[in-house]
Amino acid sequence: QVKLVESGGGLLQLGGSLRLSCEASGLTIRFFHMSWYRQAPGKERELVARIFPVSGNTNYAASVHGRFTISRDNAKNTVYLQMNSLTAEDTAVYICNAGATHDYWGQGTQVTVSS
Repeated sequence: QVKLVESGGGLLQLGGSLRLSCEASGLTIRFFHMSWYRQAPGKERELVARIFPVSGNTNYAASVHGRFTISRDNAKNTVYLQMNSLTAEDTAVYICNAGATHDYWGQGTQVTVSS
């Protein structure tokens, strides 16, 4: 049974930093496209960052490029999202995704950036 469990969300002030974690079980992350999506109230879910299988290459949404970093620890089977210089527009539920021939989703973790 595949499970993705996110953690690390919370409430913080403008300009702060946060690191999200996504611990996977039932699959091996280095063989999957591992992604972070986010969904804000009233908005569509958007892709924030992705790390590619085997190579570990990454890409980012333009709105977070240079502020967010996605990484993975294969030994811990965990993907991270380091978020810096947070703004109010980063407030959302952040959701972990594992993609291959099938998509798997976590439940999400709330990030709220307060002014």
